[in-house]
Amino acid sequence: MIVRSRPSLLTLFFVLKGSIILRTWPQLAAVGVLSVMVVAAHRQAPALVPGINPAPLTLIGIALSVFLSFRNNACYDRWWEARKLWGQIIQSARDIARQTVVLDEEPGKTSLERRDILTAIITFGKGAVEQLRQKMEGRETSEPALDVRPADVILHPVAAQIGQLLRQGRLAPVEALGLNDSLSRLTQALVGCERLANTPLPFAYTLLLHRTAYLFCFLLPFGLTNMLGWSTPLAAMLVAYTFFGLDALGEELEEPFGLMPNNLPISAYATTIEIHLRSAMGETDLPPVPIAKDYVLT
Repeated sequence: MIVRSRPSLLTLFFVLKGSIILRTWPQLAAVGVLSVMVVAAHRQAPALVPGINPAPLTLIGIALSVFLSFRNNACYDRWWEARKLWGQIIQSARDIARQTVVLDEEPGKTSLERRDILTAIITFGKGAVEQLRQKMEGRETSEPALDVRPADVILHPVAAQIGQLLRQGRLAPVEALGLNDSLSRLTQALVGCERLANTPLPFAYTLLLHRTAYLFCFLLPFGLTNMLGWSTPLAAMLVAYTFFGLDALGEELEEPFGLMPNNLPISAYATTIEIHLRSAMGETDLPPVPIAKDYVLT
């Protein structure tokens, strides 16, 4: 995820990190080169390379803008839902750290049972990151992901341990119920993340927008050459930057658990959980607080 302050007016047009232009510059260059060729050919041989009426392109551009907006809204909804689910994981982990304080028999001294439970929750967070990231890698490479142990399996021994502590009288029924509710919220959040990772937007919808965007941007120079002349490449590239940029940004937001600059920093979230729980156990040798490297937090 890009973490940086809003650039000033002087640097606004020169920011590269966090700009989608790093992914779209080949398409922009292709549109620019095509536009120069179209204008030159139209001036030399207007009969062979005629200009076209821009009115149909205007209608196509309006429709394309609307559909890109719908798609990007759907992609952002996926991204925001994933963020809320990981917020639920972080909150539930902190709830468990607080709920297990009753297992400590001496103030300031963490019991072995509490340490086991909190360590399992830390492992759950890291396992969830590995599981979700490998699902994304498998889809991006069109290869099956490696066999990763489901993160929710880590919670099974924790539930069994809570039951044992309840039978031993170390936990009151209401305390055991609260812990099990927190475990359920962890599982519920992970299931929601798995649903997002396993269910992309319909491919046919994305393919239609890809094709329409390319056709529109490659036909645009023919519609502008009569009106703009040698200004056509600049105008065509500006329009292409908008359409190709929105398309590429939607792709990143659609897969919120990947490693692209605008994906969620779930590794940082898991580290945050580890820092909080280890601190709750009284440890002082904690992992470093996650910081953005070159404005990117992963």
